[in-house]
Amino acid sequence: MTKLAFLGLGVMGYPMAGHLQQAGHEVRVYNRTGTKAEKWVAEHGGTMAATPREAARGAEFVMACVGNDDDLRGVCTGDTGAFAGMADGAVFVDHTTVSAAVTAELHAEAGAAGLGYVDAPISGGQAGAENAQLSIMCGGEPDAYAAAEPIMQIYSKMCRRIGGPGAGQMTKMCNQIAIAGLVQGLSEALHFAEKAGLDGRAVVEVISQGAAGSWQMSNRYETMLDDHFDHGFAVDWMRKDLDICLRTANENGASLPVTALVDQFYKDVQKLGGNRWDTSSLIKRLRALG
Repeated sequence: MTKLAFLGLGVMGYPMAGHLQQAGHEVRVYNRTGTKAEKWVAEHGGTMAATPREAARGAEFVMACVGNDDDLRGVCTGDTGAFAGMADGAVFVDHTTVSAAVTAELHAEAGAAGLGYVDAPISGGQAGAENAQLSIMCGGEPDAYAAAEPIMQIYSKMCRRIGGPGAGQMTKMCNQIAIAGLVQGLSEALHFAEKAGLDGRAVVEVISQGAAGSWQMSNRYETMLDDHFDHGFAVDWMRKDLDICLRTANENGASLPVTALVDQFYKDVQKLGGNRWDTSSLIKRLRALG
């Protein structure tokens, strides 16, 4: 049994922390909204803490899955932050999608405090978290990663260190860049099929078995055809991630014309009221255009 802390019980963190407790570890959770932590403890066991520092006290590994750069700083630093409660040699694992800049900042602060730090953003959506089938892309020192990998394997189907600090976040940016183009392409294909009077399901059954096949096609085409988007990864979060991608590309000189265009398409979806719709809702924008 390993003592663990989990900070952030959103749609991803809630089931991830549950898998750790079910695997026989001793998990203490923290969530900004305490009622969510109370619900988690009632459902899974374990304990809850009033602050990240309290949650992290005595933990060998502290996992976090929060919203953005500021949220991550908030749970890591300051008098009530996790770093203040962690013992020398403990490892902090960040599953949040954040900027490479805040990752570098917090990695340095953790190192100065004698802590390990792994940036480990995740992909696979809510279903991947619930079914322990996440893909985890990691950056950090080899020893910190090696220590944390067995814990992360509990809720993942793929967990790999890509490189040094920040490499995990950079890889997650590649993931979001690829998804943006894929979802727009799938949206256009299904919209075209509708306009051509074709049976969209029959079309996908055929083309998904060829070069056009993708995870997005297999897992999202039916809900897209049914105009059902109250699930999965929200448009607001995707725009947050794409903003990180575009700002980083501006710094490193990468050209992302399609990503920039799709980001604006998501802005149009937000104007339609789709802030919390799944990212596959790009097709609603096309339908709205006529």
